[in-house]
Amino acid sequence: MVKKVITILISALPLLSCATEKKAPEKKPNIIILLADDMGYGDISALNENTDLKTPYLDGFAQQSVVFSDAHTPSSVCTPTRYGLLTGRYCWRTRLKKGVLRGYDEPLIEDDRTTIASVLKQQGYTTGIIGKWHLGLGFQKDEAKSTKKKKAYDITKTLKTTPNNNGFDYSYVLPASLDFAPYVYVKNKNVVDTNFIEVKHTDFPILRRKGLTSESFEFQGVLDNFLAEAKTFIRKETQKDNPFFLYFPFTAPHTPLLPTEQFKGKSGKGIYGDFIQQVDWTAGQVLNLLDELGIAENTIVIYTSDNGSPMARVDGSSDPDHITYDSIQHYNAENHQSNHIFSGIKGDVLEGGHRVPFMVRWPKELIPSKVEGSAICLTDVITTIADIVDAEIPAGAAEDSYSFYALLKGKEQAERPAIIHHSGKGMFALRKGDWKYILGDGSGARTEPVGKPFGEPFQLYNLKSDITEKNNLLNDNQDVVSEMQNAFDVIKGDD
Repeated sequence: MVKKVITILISALPLLSCATEKKAPEKKPNIIILLADDMGYGDISALNENTDLKTPYLDGFAQQSVVFSDAHTPSSVCTPTRYGLLTGRYCWRTRLKKGVLRGYDEPLIEDDRTTIASVLKQQGYTTGIIGKWHLGLGFQKDEAKSTKKKKAYDITKTLKTTPNNNGFDYSYVLPASLDFAPYVYVKNKNVVDTNFIEVKHTDFPILRRKGLTSESFEFQGVLDNFLAEAKTFIRKETQKDNPFFLYFPFTAPHTPLLPTEQFKGKSGKGIYGDFIQQVDWTAGQVLNLLDELGIAENTIVIYTSDNGSPMARVDGSSDPDHITYDSIQHYNAENHQSNHIFSGIKGDVLEGGHRVPFMVRWPKELIPSKVEGSAICLTDVITTIADIVDAEIPAGAAEDSYSFYALLKGKEQAERPAIIHHSGKGMFALRKGDWKYILGDGSGARTEPVGKPFGEPFQLYNLKSDITEKNNLLNDNQDVVSEMQNAFDVIKGDD
């Protein structure tokens, strides 16, 4: 009898095992950030009803995404926004108080600073960056050629610091913008081609500064080259069990305006419009690849820009513009509005300088074609991603980042604390609710009057009733001014 009972129990073991076996943990989503360079809110036709410049790939993407209509970069120029995006920290807290880094400048992100890449790497992600870095690299100094006034670098030597120091397993980058030397590709710790020639300075629209470039470097082919590298990375990582993170910062439509032959003359909006269409197509090729590989469903794709467009708008003018002559850096309003209806351009603390397209697609989890009107900042991306993958942000890191994950899921969320905007020349502004408070007497960079940081009179606008920032309400709302000033002082502190 005992033997028979034992036999029955043994035969039941596989069934018992199956009944108690836990499901394998669900694979975390792949994550891709596509960051355009100098693309305005109005450069995407889905976001701008007043343009006939077409961006079909991004229009389709918008239909599949949560679209934020009130998204902002922490700065209206390149380097500080990229710093804020990756670290969740305002760049004015670093040594860089205004402007941008140049190609040979020292790294801005410390090796121990928490980044999106380092957070995801700890969660088992393979992390890669392919594209424009613009946050400083550790080129080795050439002591023999350096002087007290000017440092010289030997860029044939292995670099001391690259994105690999900031959580990226793989990096293939351009040091800065495509108008700052050196014009080279850096793969992980080394320059790819160390045979150099020098290029001369050229003006807008083919704007670039003189300096060294690799002999094999082709300015017009940079975006296509990065696309090919990105596709290779995605294909390779898709074959693995662990998820991947790809940060793909484009070099376009930033100057030099060099669309490939495929897009030249196709937009009807000048060479800038042609370049916008190439950016649109480039994003589309990444999206198409995700479909081809069958991984789109559980891949989060964020599309945004590092600041507004530099293409100014001229209202009510029939004078020649960029469409008539490529060398003119503005559009008549009836032809195109790169920054939509917003005042200002790249560099400015006005809305056109920092209000940018921001779209998030995740078919597995998010409701498509949803417009979210809450204000967010690109510094918020790191904390939001950490929420999604259930990761911890170390204490003291990402101090200017607030998760918008609940908004992505269509849930109610408390209003984000005030956002600080920062111009290319160091002017501050504060956004809180409907109010925007500019701590200066101008645009802060390019649009006249430029003014000075903390120059008076300051400016106060109600964006709900005055989105174009025309009516300064400072004198009539001193209670609001006091509240905004106190909020600014708390956030900025002693930095």
